[in-house]
Amino acid sequence: MKRLMAIILAMLSLGAAAQTAAQFKEKYDRQVRSVGSDGVGVEYILGRWSAAYPDDTDMLEARFNYYLAKSRTEEVQKIDAARYLGQKPVLSLKDSLGRNVNYFTVPVFNDSLFRISQKSIDRAIELAPDALVYRFDKIGALAIYEKDSPDMAATAMLDLIDYDASAHPGWTFKGEKVSREDFESAVQEYCYLFYRTGSANSYESFRILSERMLKENPKSVLFLNNMGAYWQVAKRDDKKAAKYYRKVLKLNPGDETARSNLAIIERNKRKNK
Repeated sequence: MKRLMAIILAMLSLGAAAQTAAQFKEKYDRQVRSVGSDGVGVEYILGRWSAAYPDDTDMLEARFNYYLAKSRTEEVQKIDAARYLGQKPVLSLKDSLGRNVNYFTVPVFNDSLFRISQKSIDRAIELAPDALVYRFDKIGALAIYEKDSPDMAATAMLDLIDYDASAHPGWTFKGEKVSREDFESAVQEYCYLFYRTGSANSYESFRILSERMLKENPKSVLFLNNMGAYWQVAKRDDKKAAKYYRKVLKLNPGDETARSNLAIIERNKRKNK
């Protein structure tokens, strides 16, 4: 009986291996389009795919997406804020004193399943360190997981920037080469994510990343504008903010972001006289 079971398992294994990694990916993509990242049948495909090609980075990313989706649920929570994670409340009521009581949809995670997703994407990064898609998968997931305190996400971004500065990798994104301008724009997307979250911790992450990018390129108008926004919005220090906006306008007199924000600062200054 044991020998028969061994033969059956060996035959199943050979059947899985007979399919190429590309064929597994095609089946996986088709199933996900039909039922979603964690729908019926996805786990079965992933199991066979991972058995046949344990170091296929497409499989590892698929496994990451599956366990990330399985780990996440949402619940409505009462939060004492006008906005949370950059979003407006889904419900706003009045208490007995007429004050707003706001409710927000908040992501909630199963920690053990989330760790499996992270382990999968970490392996993909290890196998393909110059593929930005896997690094951004990880950072994006961490940012959602940490909500208004994105410390691990910010650390992962700093690691990415440090690797870029030290190794000068030939970055790719889904097989396409990434230019220097595209790399900076991608980093800016995550800076903006932290800025839009609007908490004290996320603002600090926004500042730290912007300063780190300016260390590599002191004349980057993107990150000089970020520093202006940090001082203007997060710290309410218009004087320091204006210094950064003026630096931007020296480099690019037509920059609308710096020009409009500097106009707001000047208008506020006149009002406060």
